[in-house]
Amino acid sequence: MWIIAASLLSIQVGRTSPLGPEGVPSAFRKHGVEGPVAVGRLGLGGDEQADLKVHGGPEKAVYAYGVGHYTTWSEEFPEHREQFVAGGFGENLSVAGMLERDLCVGDVHRIGSALLQVCQPRQPCFKLALSFDDSRMVKAMVRTGRAGWYYRVLQEGEIQASDELRLEERPHPDFSFERLIEIVNFGKASHDELRAMASMTGLASRLRARASSALSGFQP
Repeated sequence: MWIIAASLLSIQVGRTSPLGPEGVPSAFRKHGVEGPVAVGRLGLGGDEQADLKVHGGPEKAVYAYGVGHYTTWSEEFPEHREQFVAGGFGENLSVAGMLERDLCVGDVHRIGSALLQVCQPRQPCFKLALSFDDSRMVKAMVRTGRAGWYYRVLQEGEIQASDELRLEERPHPDFSFERLIEIVNFGKASHDELRAMASMTGLASRLRARASSALSGFQP
């Protein structure tokens, strides 16, 4: 186990409510919680997902975002400055001291008494644009790779704000999470990368399947 210079700034959960002018059901808007929060296989206690076809599930159980990005977002979109705060992207965990560049695929973090594994990046949908009332936000997140990361829960437990993140295992040290985001967003991967992804047990199953499918039709 290694101590890394990262900790939970805050924890957020949300219930389904109308989002945007058409009242689309969404749990995007979340509120901060204090004290211990239960972490189960499908997410945090008190948190909901409105559309289980594309959100939630064991491999999107907990969404984390590096708060270090919010300053950059504020510089690029000053009109939304008030929203670029912890929880502003609908994340469950607002993490200080860690960004995508600090991760590798499959990293296992001990947070409080829970054990969580980095398994896939966020791919933003139209609800991000609705939350900010700005259609540019989705393309900006894809373009910059400031996506955040989803955890699967390997061991249930409790977490609370100020808990440290401890790196307990790094099964794929040669496959950066930033590189995974590039592949997911832009679809350009080498044969070796696809082969590696197809066999990564730490990677989300849908991305392993995508890699396997791409391998079958790979054109160098």
